[in-house]
Amino acid sequence: QLRLVESGGALVQPGGSLRLSCTISGDTLTYYAIGWFRQAPGKERERVSCIDSSGSSTNYADSVKGRFTISRDNAENTVYLQKNSLKPEDTAIYYCGSAYVCSSRYFGSWGPGTQVTVSS
Repeated sequence: QLRLVESGGALVQPGGSLRLSCTISGDTLTYYAIGWFRQAPGKERERVSCIDSSGSSTNYADSVKGRFTISRDNAENTVYLQKNSLKPEDTAIYYCGSAYVCSSRYFGSWGPGTQVTVSS
């Protein structure tokens, strides 16, 4: 059974950087597209970025374009989200989820999430 675990969340100042990791176990990462999502208090979960199974295609929410970069290392069974120029509105719990393609509306195997707080 596919299992995802997020890590790397922290308290960071505005303008700072952070790299989140999504580590996969229980199956082969190369079968799956992986999406990063976030949920801020009182808000719905929103998709931040997604990378396809080969790593050749990525997409981003408009709110993070040019600041966040998604990548994957299939040999390490890990997907990364590099976050630069962080803003207070990036504060949220970040989750990764799996799907067969990024265009899927349905992602699953959610991890427990990792907290990112952007504050001075």
